Amino acid sequence: MAKKKEPEKQGNEELFLALDLLEKEKGIPAEYMLDKIKKAISTACKNNYGNEDVDIDVDREKGVFNVYLRKEIVEEVEDPNRQYLLDKAKQVDPTACVGRFVRIKLDTKQFGRVAAQTARNIIRQGIRDSERGQMMEEFQSKHQELVSGLVERIDPRTGAISLRLGKAEAVLPKNEQIGGENVKEGDYIKVYVVDVRETEKGPKAIISRTHPDLVKRMFETEVPEIYDGTVEIKAVSREAGSRTKLAVMSNDPAVDAVGACIGARGSRVSEIVDELGGEKIDIVEYSEEPKQFIAAALSPANVLSVELAEDGSRSCRVTVPDNQLSLAIGNKGQNARLAAKLTGWKIDIKPESGFYGEEQ
Repeated sequence: MAKKKEPEKQGNEELFLALDLLEKEKGIPAEYMLDKIKKAISTACKNNYGNEDVDIDVDREKGVFNVYLRKEIVEEVEDPNRQYLLDKAKQVDPTACVGRFVRIKLDTKQFGRVAAQTARNIIRQGIRDSERGQMMEEFQSKHQELVSGLVERIDPRTGAISLRLGKAEAVLPKNEQIGGENVKEGDYIKVYVVDVRETEKGPKAIISRTHPDLVKRMFETEVPEIYDGTVEIKAVSREAGSRTKLAVMSNDPAVDAVGACIGARGSRVSEIVDELGGEKIDIVEYSEEPKQFIAAALSPANVLSVELAEDGSRSCRVTVPDNQLSLAIGNKGQNARLAAKLTGWKIDIKPESGFYGEEQ
C-alpha cells in the first residue's frame, strides 16, 4: 500500500510546481519569486508575531521549505515573540546559552488566514512587478524599431487596434493608422515604436503606422545596401496612405542609391508599397547642392531651373515646362508640399510661360 505524503511536504511540492509553472509560462525566474515569498513570510511574521527575524531554508531539489523564527535565549521571558526561555531552548539545541539565538520551526498553518493573504498579495505584486519589468525591457529593446504585431482585437467604437508584440501588448490608435486600410483580427501588421513610457498602468509603447520612420526602417530591412551603410537615407517626408518621398545617397561611386532601393524590376520597393496598402513612394537622389536636391525632390516632374532667394532665406522659385505644372504641384499641392518637407526649402513653382498670378 502506497504511503501517504505528509500534508506539509505535499504543500511544498505544490509550491515548487507552481513556481516552475510561472517560470515556464510567464518567464518569471523561480528564484525571483522565492525571494518575494521570503519577504512575504517576513512581513507575515512581523504582523502575526511581532518578529520579522526569520530564517527560511529552501531546497527545490528535495522539496524543502522550512520557516524558522529566531528568538533570543533568556533566563526570564519578557517578550514571548522575540525571546525564548533557556530550558526550552536546550530542548531544541543542547548547546544553547543565554545571549545567543535559537531557531523555532514554524508550522506554516500557524500563519493563519491574514498571514496567508498578506503573502498572497505580496506574491501577486511580485508577479506584476516582474511582468512590468519584463514588458518594459521588451518595449525598450524595440524602441524606434520596426516590429511585426498580431492584430488581436479591433475596438468597434474607437477603431483602435490591440496588437500582440512578442509577450507584450500595445494599442495602435485610429489616428496612427493608415486611412482606408482594411485590417482584420488575426492579421500581422508592421508598426514603428515611436516611444516607450512608464505609466501608472504599466509600461506603454507608443506605436504608429503613419510615422515617416516606419518607411525608413522598412527600407533598412528590405535593402541590404542601406543596412550595411553603403546607401544612406538622408531625409523622408510622408503623407501616410498616400505618398512618401525618400532622399538617398550612395557612399560608394559604384552603387546607384536609387536603383538599390528600387531593386530589380522594382522588387524591393514593391514589397514596401504592398505592406503600406499601395502608398506611392518616390525615391530621389540626395545632393548637398540645394538646386539639384530641390529639382530631384519634385520628381516625377521635370524641372527646368531653380532660383534660390538672394536674401539667404530657404526659399526658391522653380520653373517647370507648362505641361508639367500640375504634375510638379501634385493633387491638392501634395507633390510640392512633400518636396518642401523633404528639402526644408519653401518652393514656389511657375510654368515656363510665366508665373501664376504674376503681373503681366
